[in-house]
Amino acid sequence: MPADANIVTMNKTHYQGRYLILKETDGWEYVSRRGRSDVVIIVAVTPDNKLLMVEQYRIPVASFTIELPAGLVGDVAGQSDESLQQAAHRELLEETGYQADSLSLLHRGPTSAGLCDEQVVIFQAHGLQRIDAGGGDDSEDITVHSISLDQLHSWLQSQLKAGKLLDPKIYAALYWLK
Repeated sequence: MPADANIVTMNKTHYQGRYLILKETDGWEYVSRRGRSDVVIIVAVTPDNKLLMVEQYRIPVASFTIELPAGLVGDVAGQSDESLQQAAHRELLEETGYQADSLSLLHRGPTSAGLCDEQVVIFQAHGLQRIDAGGGDDSEDITVHSISLDQLHSWLQSQLKAGKLLDPKIYAALYWLK
């Protein structure tokens, strides 16, 4: 809102589900998560120069999607106070089976500023070592893809042709990897 605006802020909750809330502020409807609204995304390149991505079926878009490893912060029972870095380490291992020695912050910003209050925090993983198969937790059915950076563009195009959706944050990751 502009600093010189003389608008009274009106907040209203239209609906609360188990995980999401439909809110309205000053006539603008948007979605908010119950609890924390941070999501971590991990840009992870293996020692043999392959980008780690995950594939899973996403009900809201009725399609399989190719994405970077990611997940909600503080969504594990008893760990609502976990740090962004702890969540990124946990999600990377859970989804891909890789453990990182360290993480560096690349970016923080909104996922869809007109639709929700969710913020993504993007980390780059360093010193990767595979210690597990990955594939997600009991509520997920994730396929892990490890694709050579020099073959990534053609592989992504083949996934599009196969009818899968690509998360555009993959392309943002390539920007940061340059």
